[in-house]
Amino acid sequence: MSVDAALAARAAMREHLRRQFPGQVIDELPGVEGPIEERVPGFRVFRVRPNSPGGWWVYVTSGCWAATQHDGHGTEFFLAAPRDEWVNLESVSVNAYYHCGPDHQRLDVGHTVPIGQPWLDDSRCDHYLISLPYPYCPDFKVCAWDETAHAQILWLLPIIKAEKDYRREQGLEELESLFDERAIDPVDPQRPSVV
Repeated sequence: MSVDAALAARAAMREHLRRQFPGQVIDELPGVEGPIEERVPGFRVFRVRPNSPGGWWVYVTSGCWAATQHDGHGTEFFLAAPRDEWVNLESVSVNAYYHCGPDHQRLDVGHTVPIGQPWLDDSRCDHYLISLPYPYCPDFKVCAWDETAHAQILWLLPIIKAEKDYRREQGLEELESLFDERAIDPVDPQRPSVV
């Protein structure tokens, strides 16, 4: 992947986020210190600050597309959180590192990933469900540029182990239906399980 293509992808994502979050401050940060730069050269995270107190902080990867794209089509990830925490930056960096490894590690809709600890505070959420970005308008899920390239943006949704097990047994659609029925707050670290 050429440096120019990677830079074009990053510039496109920056503009995409500016359109999706008008007037909000968007920071560009390096990933957390560690091996991410070896696997995803130039990896960055766009951090979107909330436009009002109590709003969501949004972290969006930039670099996964360049490291894994096939024929111009690839993936980036986002995590929404109730506050700005280093662990959120760590989470998107770790998942990007994993996704950009060998082909069998590619993350897609319906996959689950262990966090290895509570998501925030003493949350029962200890896994991420890879999901479509339901909280945002349909335009959010695809960032396109150069007429032939695009990144699908997938959601790292914090879930509880029991929900992960339910997804395995009953399927993704059944779990997402429960999320809708119970009207979960996806950025509440203390939310109860839906199962």
